[in-house]
Amino acid sequence: MERLMTDEEIVNVWDDICKVLNKDQDELKHDILNHVGNKWSLFVIHALRIDGKMRFSSLESHIKGISQRMLTKCLRELERDGLVSRTIYPEVPPRVEYELTSLGCGLLVQVTPLWLWIAKNSNELNNARSEYLKTSEK
Repeated sequence: MERLMTDEEIVNVWDDICKVLNKDQDELKHDILNHVGNKWSLFVIHALRIDGKMRFSSLESHIKGISQRMLTKCLRELERDGLVSRTIYPEVPPRVEYELTSLGCGLLVQVTPLWLWIAKNSNELNNARSEYLKTSEK
């Protein structure tokens, strides 16, 4: 049986979070939540954790539907925030590999329960969407 947090536990956790991430941290909160809420960033983080170091072209082919421009943007943002490291090898032509950092692994550990929740509730979520469409079309 899955353990859910009580209302009191949720309030206490959010009190603690707000003490650390106060209004002075709004820009950081916004940026990090954009990463967590950005499907492409999550796919990059997942790919690098599961498959290990990867070159740009491997990542691009691994993540279906991502454009070259979006992958470049995601990798730069993830590298800037210390979630992904980039290693350039002095070869001809130069070889560049991306790897998830320990901070990035920590983020993946935190978002994995969300993916698990989606997987466990996919039927219910799809049914709710179908019901919504039926009632909204009337």
